[in-house]
Amino acid sequence: MPDIFLQRKVIETGGFVFKEGEEGSVAYIIQEGAVDIVKNIDDEEKVLATVGKGAIFGEMALIDNSPRMAAAKAVEPTTVIIVTRQMFEDKLKKADPFIRGLLNILADTIRRTSG
Repeated sequence: MPDIFLQRKVIETGGFVFKEGEEGSVAYIIQEGAVDIVKNIDDEEKVLATVGKGAIFGEMALIDNSPRMAAAKAVEPTTVIIVTRQMFEDKLKKADPFIRGLLNILADTIRRTSG
């Protein structure tokens, strides 16, 4: 079994992990800290959710290859583990085809209702 090296990234308070509209090729798991998921609505930044230690975010871009539908902004010093597209796809290949199909349907529904 090959060694797997996990990449980590440290984001300062107020720093963006990614911005709305950017192309996404990775997801993130919070190792330490917290992140606000924010969306620009009527020229105002609205917090949709706050996620903390152990949470995964940014996964929608890996599921459907669409641009980021919101931004992710650190609310305190935060360390994230980077989940690459290859890591995600390797795990997904092992999943039941029903689950893979369900993920695609859920991603499509979320994007259409959040647009």
